[in-house]
Amino acid sequence: MSDTALSARADILDKALVRSFSYVNGKWCVAQSGETFPVSDPASGAFLGDVAALSAEESSAAVDAAQAAFADWSTRLPQERAAVLRRWHDLQLAHKEDLARIMVLEQGKPISEARGEIEYGADFVEYYAEEAKRPNIEGVTSHLPDAEMELWREPVGVAALITPWNFPSAMLTRKAAAALAAGCTVVAHPSAETPFSALALAELAERAGIPPGVFNVVTGNAPTVVEPWTADARVRALSFTGSTEVGKLLYRQCAGTVKRLVMELGGHAPVLVFKGADLDNAVAETLKAKFATSGQDCLGANRIYVERANYDEFCTRFTAAARALTVGTGMEDPDIGPLMNEQAVAKQEAHVADALAKGAKLACGGGRHPLGPLFYRPTVLTDVPPDANILHQETFGPVAPILPFDTEEEVVARANDSEYGLVAYVHSHDPRRIYRLSRALQYGMVAVNRTKVTGAPIPFGGTKQSGLGREGARLGMEAFTEVKYVCRDWA
Repeated sequence: MSDTALSARADILDKALVRSFSYVNGKWCVAQSGETFPVSDPASGAFLGDVAALSAEESSAAVDAAQAAFADWSTRLPQERAAVLRRWHDLQLAHKEDLARIMVLEQGKPISEARGEIEYGADFVEYYAEEAKRPNIEGVTSHLPDAEMELWREPVGVAALITPWNFPSAMLTRKAAAALAAGCTVVAHPSAETPFSALALAELAERAGIPPGVFNVVTGNAPTVVEPWTADARVRALSFTGSTEVGKLLYRQCAGTVKRLVMELGGHAPVLVFKGADLDNAVAETLKAKFATSGQDCLGANRIYVERANYDEFCTRFTAAARALTVGTGMEDPDIGPLMNEQAVAKQEAHVADALAKGAKLACGGGRHPLGPLFYRPTVLTDVPPDANILHQETFGPVAPILPFDTEEEVVARANDSEYGLVAYVHSHDPRRIYRLSRALQYGMVAVNRTKVTGAPIPFGGTKQSGLGREGARLGMEAFTEVKYVCRDWA
């Protein structure tokens, strides 16, 4: 533990969970240069603490540690790896309240959402603790006389994990649990805006008995930490959650060493509400899809299309529901907390101003909230014109654009007219239409008459420029394993 304003808080009971050093090879490390970076509470601007900013050489040393630990970890019995992951899972749930409070203070989300994220993230650890025991050796029917054939799945080696600020705990556990279960060792880099959540997980990993070098968390400036990993041939897989722009950069950087890649990138989710849908449910579920995590979610609804027969009534109900949302600091457990930084708020302002200038109507909200500079009012825009930027760019905030449509063919074409393809939401009770749309929508996930679709047993991911690969389910381990084909003759 290190002394910080965060560790001094009386409402965080286990002070050892507040760490401000990187965790490398089983040790808590400061930067040799003494360099640090500050972390602040987005709700109040209050200083939480300085965190170590490691150099490129120190980041490479984390790969040294992971590479050295790989031989032992990868050859342990799967049951041994599973037992360690299970202990890590149990510790996360046992310390749920402290972990949630740390998250709220550095990320800003409502405390109930933070508690839910800890549970959600721990579910992946439990799931992959079970999957660790299923190495999936497969027989192959031989096409050669006197030959026996098998396919083995083996861990690729060192895996680099890069996680975002909007889900600072669950994105790390989702990636790390799959990699560790497969037998890989890990170097992880959390966002500089939310490092304390990742470091708390490292503390619990150490208590769970994850050996030195197997799970490393390196804090600091992203390019400084990550570029040595993308260039290092010993890093055989890289998993990233973040913007499409940064994902493309990492894709290029990893080409030289031909790494396995998993990329969960941007989203621009459409909501399609058809005549005959349960309007009460459509309003309630679309509200969740838009405003969860204060709109800072790659699954967030970014375009709401409503069939013209229901358009006016939907807009009226949805606007009333948005007006009723509470805004406050995370510990007050509001519906909407602060946005992460000034750039996020400026993007809301730019998108709203552009839409209004092009003819959209402001139904509610439309500006900063008096609580503080990073709070933005829940905002609804109606009659949004097709050339408005908000219909083409990810907003990542609490602004909901609504527009009418007339035919199924029209709305499918508009929904698919995007470089993104993560998730689409459909509200209809026509089974044939539901089937057609589930096929026609060019998205990795389709949610019908509901919002919540994610979880450890499902393969999370998108198409087009929303990413590569899948996280969760058995598919979530694929990027961390290689298939080895063995052909043998006993003669």
